[in-house]
Amino acid sequence: MAANVENMFYVRETPWHGLGTRVNEALNSKEALIAAGLNWNVVQEPIYTEIEELVEGYKANIRDVDRKVLGVVTDRYKIVQNQEAFAFTDELLGEGVRHETAGSLQGGRRVWLLAHLPQEYIISGERISPYLVFFNSHDGSGAIKVAITLIRVVCQNTLNLALSTAKRSWSMIHTGDIKGKMQEAKDTLFMAEKYMDSLGKEFETLRRKKLTDQQVLDYIEILLPLEEDSTPQQIRNMKRLQEDMKMRYFDAPDLKDVGKNAYAFVNAVSDFATHAEPLRRTANYKENLFARTVEGNPLIDKAYQMMKAA
Repeated sequence: MAANVENMFYVRETPWHGLGTRVNEALNSKEALIAAGLNWNVVQEPIYTEIEELVEGYKANIRDVDRKVLGVVTDRYKIVQNQEAFAFTDELLGEGVRHETAGSLQGGRRVWLLAHLPQEYIISGERISPYLVFFNSHDGSGAIKVAITLIRVVCQNTLNLALSTAKRSWSMIHTGDIKGKMQEAKDTLFMAEKYMDSLGKEFETLRRKKLTDQQVLDYIEILLPLEEDSTPQQIRNMKRLQEDMKMRYFDAPDLKDVGKNAYAFVNAVSDFATHAEPLRRTANYKENLFARTVEGNPLIDKAYQMMKAA
């Protein structure tokens, strides 16, 4: 497991991001909170200098179970506790929500959960499984982020396309009316059906855009370009990545009946972005890949925008 992962679990099958400790049964919120090691609270305490002078305007966020300082924040910062994140998904998704994975990074400074939405979709003849992902930070470094992330079931590829017609994510900072903002998030995410409808229309449009083999090769070179001042080793590395992406378009078994079109190309890029071995595997490679379930993957988005303009 990556060095920055403090605690994490997953249910039954290893998820596409490859992180976590396996448990056999789907967990309810209370069980998931414990299995993920998130059954603790954050408390805020004043900060003093070495000579016991109060530092005005700032507080320390401290984990109650071990007194670990998670971060220093302004006194306007409002805590969203871990159990509130699970309560959010329970209220949004209803009874019986299945938590696929949850955990913490960087010693508890960042936490997340991933919940399987109850409905699956058939889009362009394929099973698409939607998930709700909730990211939070306790160190003041980032906003609360909630997103719908989509997994193409047959190959576990993420397909978080940035649609102009429907939102896939929402975020808020830790100040102001937190409860009101959480309600706004729920209202937005209840519109997941709109996102899925828009996605289906986009997929059909992409299927109708036929691509020649030469166009595909040209697009791959745009996505994975060779820089003019590249060293011989850099050239070899980039060509290896290009060949990998070509294979995922021309030879992938799951795309053999799709045809040579823009939809197949976006899926090939998605497969590459989700599963390809990087040139250099960093200690945090898998968790960075998982983090893109919220933000979306820029490579997939670029390929999608290219196909829209094709």
